[in-house]
Amino acid sequence: MTNHFELGLYTFAELTPNPQTGERISPAQRLHYFLERVELAEQVGLDVIGLGEHHRPDFVSSAPEVILAAAVARTQSIRLSTAVTILSSDDPVRVFQRFATLDLLSNGRAEIMAGRGSFIESFPLFGYDLNNYNELFAEKLDLLLHVRESEHVTWSGRHRAALDGQGVYPRPVQDKLPIWIAVGGTPQSVVRAASLGLPLALAIIGGIPEQFAPLVELYRHAAEQAGHDPAQLPVSVNSHGFIADDRQQALDTAFPYFEQTMNKIGRERGWPPMTRAQFDASGTLRGANFIGTPDDVIEKILLQHEIFGHQRFLMMMGVGTMPHQQVMHGIELFGTKVAPVVRAEIARRNA
Repeated sequence: MTNHFELGLYTFAELTPNPQTGERISPAQRLHYFLERVELAEQVGLDVIGLGEHHRPDFVSSAPEVILAAAVARTQSIRLSTAVTILSSDDPVRVFQRFATLDLLSNGRAEIMAGRGSFIESFPLFGYDLNNYNELFAEKLDLLLHVRESEHVTWSGRHRAALDGQGVYPRPVQDKLPIWIAVGGTPQSVVRAASLGLPLALAIIGGIPEQFAPLVELYRHAAEQAGHDPAQLPVSVNSHGFIADDRQQALDTAFPYFEQTMNKIGRERGWPPMTRAQFDASGTLRGANFIGTPDDVIEKILLQHEIFGHQRFLMMMGVGTMPHQQVMHGIELFGTKVAPVVRAEIARRNA
């Protein structure tokens, strides 16, 4: 693994209304904004862009690979990932084919971040039973890895017709298309990623970072037990954030959008509403959100690196449909102010 610490962005391409006016931008406009953000992210030296798959009216990314393919034409170097691909409700053969195609178009920049998804709409939409939630993911991940390993696949399972040596095409540029396993906080998911020797993407969107340290320790221990070298298995931390020139300005700008989005999800899941005090606390050094000035964000990434020793950090730059120019400025600060300092310090630590 390289000493280069990777920094990037992820998004769900939200279509939520403006909290103050109730106005929505069009889906087409939202996609154009996404492409502008990817272009800028590459220009300012960020390494990765991730786009989540969702099947709800408040997101425009039910087909992330198509959107990422549009980003290929406007970029040269940034890695193109999902955050996440809902593998449980998809066909792993088609997932592989779509990402192999994206890999060919981008000359080897595609990645899959596979997860069970934070919402459940895709299961009834594609005819799957939620009672099989865990089993579907395990089985489909197994098939995806078989397809990655071999051009001709012999495989059988419960939830899909068996394969008896059929070929799967096209094959990607990268010999082994990167497949990350995205987890929220479930130890079983962490152990599965470790035992399969797959990189781990850990979503930290609440609590304090120290709470998650045992999961990363478990991952590295389980990888070793399974015969994999933990030093060769990267860990990514994925969190919400927003960067501005002034800390108070960052908190004041981001709060209405975070509040709107998190409270909507909260109503569906029976969580109490988020208060401004909770939000402000989440933006402090040991909170989950990376909200503040470039210096605040640098300090927080480096603190978490001391805790996790991870190799990648991805930020969801703003939650909800935040004003495009403010997000663009945040991306610029992330790439030009945060990234060089973080990379230099982590390279020094790793020397």
